[in-house]
Amino acid sequence: MSELTQAEKNSLTGAADTRSGKTEVQEAAPAKLSAVFPSYARYDLSLVKGKGSWVWDDQGNKYLDFMCGLAVTSLGHAPEKVGEKLKAQIDTLWHVSNLFHIPGQDRVAALLTGNSCADQVFFCNSGAEANEAAIKLARRYHQKVKGTGRYEIITFEQSFHGRTLATLTATGQQKVKEGFLPLPGGFKTVPLHDLPALKAAITDNTAAIMLEMILAEGGVLEVQQDFLSAVVELCNEHGLLLIVDEVQTGMGRTGKLFAHQHYGIEPDIFTLAKGVASGFPAGVMLGKGYLREAFSPGSHASTFGGTPLAAAVMEATIETMLEDELPQRAEEMGEFLRGLLREKLADTPFVKEVRGKGLLIGIECTDAVGDIVLAGQKQGLLFVQAGPNVIRLLPNLYVSTEEIRQAVDILVPLIHTYANKESGEAHS
Repeated sequence: MSELTQAEKNSLTGAADTRSGKTEVQEAAPAKLSAVFPSYARYDLSLVKGKGSWVWDDQGNKYLDFMCGLAVTSLGHAPEKVGEKLKAQIDTLWHVSNLFHIPGQDRVAALLTGNSCADQVFFCNSGAEANEAAIKLARRYHQKVKGTGRYEIITFEQSFHGRTLATLTATGQQKVKEGFLPLPGGFKTVPLHDLPALKAAITDNTAAIMLEMILAEGGVLEVQQDFLSAVVELCNEHGLLLIVDEVQTGMGRTGKLFAHQHYGIEPDIFTLAKGVASGFPAGVMLGKGYLREAFSPGSHASTFGGTPLAAAVMEATIETMLEDELPQRAEEMGEFLRGLLREKLADTPFVKEVRGKGLLIGIECTDAVGDIVLAGQKQGLLFVQAGPNVIRLLPNLYVSTEEIRQAVDILVPLIHTYANKESGEAHS
């Protein structure tokens, strides 16, 4: 476990309490949150401070963060430019209704549309809400603009699109649906890369095909170029909308500002969240100009979508990402990290594959990796799973080569130790 330097400890704890002899960080350890629904399987850590690639817990321990709040803090923790813009906005205006013009929204929309194939933007608060808006837009476009009555959305197995009733129904993982029956109608799920199954699922009721370029929660699985090209052809042939879920893959994470730019396609609709606002709750649904009429006044809304605070953070985040060319940096650092992992894990049968794009990296193993995640925390490295057998690495886009080497120097021995343990148990 990495210990704090004195300067870091002073920064974290502040002055000691002279009455009790305890520091603020010691006193900050909360009681068990018994009043909070236990819907999260939480790790036994309480993180209280972050800066750049590092976070600290309430006991003063320091961790190298290769999790980034699940691909959220892409500029690192507490990025200064974003913080300055947020603080300035806090002193100016927090919230007004979307019944008024919000100038910050126009600036963010211009940044997004000016650097993508999209023409229109809808602001909300999360990835699930962005995907919900995409589903509603697709239905309403067909029903109110085209007059076809189409409503079905086709998605793919192992995908993840959110936790609302519509988006969990769209998700291609059964585990998120348990206990929520009956699910809404209007969704079909087919195996990824199974073109005959996809063709068979298309009917006169089909409105859109929805997919991720990399199924991050489903195991860091990349969509094959040939299959994606076939999907685009089917959409053109049948008059379907193509929806790309970029909630985790967007905002520079994969080495392009948006992951679909790797494939040379232009989706009708795509969605963002996570990395778009450096940890402030924000989601975005973007679409082509011909979809504008479908979202006429009163058709869809979000009370907290694109507030002055959210717009300020999004604007600073996107500007920083573009000015510092962070997508390009993510591509370079991702190649370095994948190369290092492949080199050091080449002779480890326990590891089946190291894959991904940019700084969205998966290490597929032959057995469950949950114990490796926990062992990493004890060694001062935070990372997460993508399904039971895949280690997922999500460092911030400013991560240095030295920090990458530090992470690999912790992770690789853990994998080797666990692999040897599994091998020994198998032969005992």
